[in-house]
Amino acid sequence: MLRERIGKDLLIFDGAMGTQLQNAGLEAGAIPEELNVERPELLVSIHRKYLEAGADFITTNTFGCNRLKMEHAKYGVKEMLLAAVENAKEARKQAGREEDAYIVLDIGPIGQLLEPMGTLTFDEAYDIILEQVEIVKDQVDVVLFETMSDLYEVKAGVLAVKEHTDLPVFVTMTFEQNRRTLSGNDPVTFVNVAEGLGVDVLGVNCSLGPEELKPIIDEILDCASVPVMLQPNAGLPCLEHGETHYHVTADEYVEAMKDYMARGAAIVGGCCGTTPEFIEKLAQAAQKTVADRIVT
Repeated sequence: MLRERIGKDLLIFDGAMGTQLQNAGLEAGAIPEELNVERPELLVSIHRKYLEAGADFITTNTFGCNRLKMEHAKYGVKEMLLAAVENAKEARKQAGREEDAYIVLDIGPIGQLLEPMGTLTFDEAYDIILEQVEIVKDQVDVVLFETMSDLYEVKAGVLAVKEHTDLPVFVTMTFEQNRRTLSGNDPVTFVNVAEGLGVDVLGVNCSLGPEELKPIIDEILDCASVPVMLQPNAGLPCLEHGETHYHVTADEYVEAMKDYMARGAAIVGGCCGTTPEFIEKLAQAAQKTVADRIVT
């Protein structure tokens, strides 16, 4: 059972999907979720490489797969969601990890602000998220809300999952250098609200690199009473010749993450700019961290 492992074992998430797809030719402005249907072999290959690198979780290519964001997509939300899960399942089978790797339904921000900052109502947000979850709830192991910036939207999502499934719920928010999300939430408030909603894991993803996120991660590790998950970017993004690049190396990334693992982070992985190489070295460092814990 996954819930029995969370907080007990040091688990490894996968790394970036978007940058992997861009490296494979995804053009700016294109819809990544369409590739679930059009290029399943590419998605299977990316997932498999992360599994072979040591990831315990693979995240479906469904970050924006809701009816608002996919309004102009070539395919329906259901078709793209089901294809995404099938790709993850096939990768897990090819990697021989069907018994010990978990498929994560990835849900990003809906794409419209909730009232009172925007016009989307709480009930509408709840229904949009529930629609995604209902389609694949029997085929995934976890639901992850990632890169979130509005706790009200987080609440809608968590309730939609918990009131209709028994799946574990992970939530990671994205913070700016001022230690707040775009909607003004601070780390301590996030932890208090997420724990009150009964999430299984909470943490931070995207935003910044592991060094720049240190003050935020420190706050979360200090006050959280549920397992903490960390997926920083490979440093700050830089635009070069019209393309986004990240300049933190895998070794530098892992070196920065070692302290967080030693301090009790339960799940570690990577966000924008990270690759299977990052995850492989992170998994190796995690094994040493666990060994050191046993010795001490």
